Amino acid sequence: MMHKFILMMLFGLSSVASAQTRELPDFTDLVEKQGAAVVNISTVQTQSTLTNRAFPGMPNIPEDDPFFEFFRRHMPPNTAPREFESRSLGSGFIISTDGHILTNTHVIESADEITVKLTDKREFRAKVIGTDRRTDVALLKIEATGLPKVTQGDPNKLKVGEWVVAIGSPFGFDNSVTAGIVSAKGRSLTQENFVPFIQTDVAINPGNSGGPLFNMKGEVVGINSQIYSRTGGFMGLSFAIPIDVATEISNQLIASGKISRGRIGVMIQEMTKELAESFGLAKPGGALVAAVQKDGPAEKAGIEARDVILKFDGKAITTSSDLPRIVGATKPGSKVPVQVWRNGSTKEMTVTVDEIPADEKAASRGGKRSSKAPETFNRIGLALSELNTEQKKQLEIDNGLLVEDMQSGIASRAGMRPGDVILSINNQGVKTVEQFNQLLGKVEKGRNIALLVRRGGTATFITMKLNDNDNK
Repeated sequence: MMHKFILMMLFGLSSVASAQTRELPDFTDLVEKQGAAVVNISTVQTQSTLTNRAFPGMPNIPEDDPFFEFFRRHMPPNTAPREFESRSLGSGFIISTDGHILTNTHVIESADEITVKLTDKREFRAKVIGTDRRTDVALLKIEATGLPKVTQGDPNKLKVGEWVVAIGSPFGFDNSVTAGIVSAKGRSLTQENFVPFIQTDVAINPGNSGGPLFNMKGEVVGINSQIYSRTGGFMGLSFAIPIDVATEISNQLIASGKISRGRIGVMIQEMTKELAESFGLAKPGGALVAAVQKDGPAEKAGIEARDVILKFDGKAITTSSDLPRIVGATKPGSKVPVQVWRNGSTKEMTVTVDEIPADEKAASRGGKRSSKAPETFNRIGLALSELNTEQKKQLEIDNGLLVEDMQSGIASRAGMRPGDVILSINNQGVKTVEQFNQLLGKVEKGRNIALLVRRGGTATFITMKLNDNDNK
């Protein structure tokens, strides 16, 4: 009798273990079917620096060294530009059988040469159809036919807690597979106004950028784009661009080579519990209008500072970050209903959406590196210019410096972009490039700087730590 009881217990435990085993996800079929559509992307960028030929035994003089400018100015026969190649790796995935590929803008930005390698070891030179810095989406094209392509899914149907899979080339290891769960949806990140990121705990590392995020049906639901890390390595926080956002970008790039986005000319901020109470709202929600552009679409529609935008085009504004996304996705010229909260009651208005001024660097077919001479870039790799009167008037600011171009390095890693306007450095307003570079030069290596940056209709602080190789 005892033996029978023991056998029953063992059988029961075995059944439980078997059931638990069956519940664990199996990714093998997904990887076999979808892996061939994932590609490795390698880039080459030619950069220039100055080398000292007068003293062969001495190392090259860094550009931020006090003696660098002295040698450059006073010893031209003994100094000469030296070109070297900078290489980087990333991932991408094929979205059409004739060779269209999606990846991240930061993977291929400023590249002189882009090579796409397939899982069957074939290699192709890729052409940049267009890029969009605001969403970090880039579209490439290789000359091939009959290629395997991914199936696109609906990221809106993703549920927090469900399994997802990433395939990419972390640190150059082709077609590496990692898995995890959806941690959150609709995440807003600093500097990113147009992307409701998918947060996961999938292991993403350098080289994974631009690769696909799959659901368990084998459908692409996102492009792996960013990680949150204090060390530079994976820490369990990864962010992917929803595939519907990327598809809208790619469709526009294929059709016209540029991105068209709507704007209404307001500066907004988040509604807190305390602000909601002071405005008479039952709960925090909407986007608080901090300022309205003079003669802009919002002002013409009657929107005022201190209004709270609750709905735009019939869509609820749950948090302030919802507004830029919804407005940006609205076709310029559209007449859109807007619901605002003012003085304890709602008001209905109609605004005619304007277009965000074209950013040639945000959407371009070339993808070539800047032709600027290397000495125009400062210590952190930015090429700056002073705003003219018209630009100041348009932006409604008294001072600031325009980021015209940038090198890969500390500033680009911190999230700076061409088109940004720097208002201050370490809380000190800047009016001239010379003043900015002087203030920057006084910061010791190993110390942090905080730049107040105007981007679009918002201003935010971007911090970066200076080191011995600031512009590398």
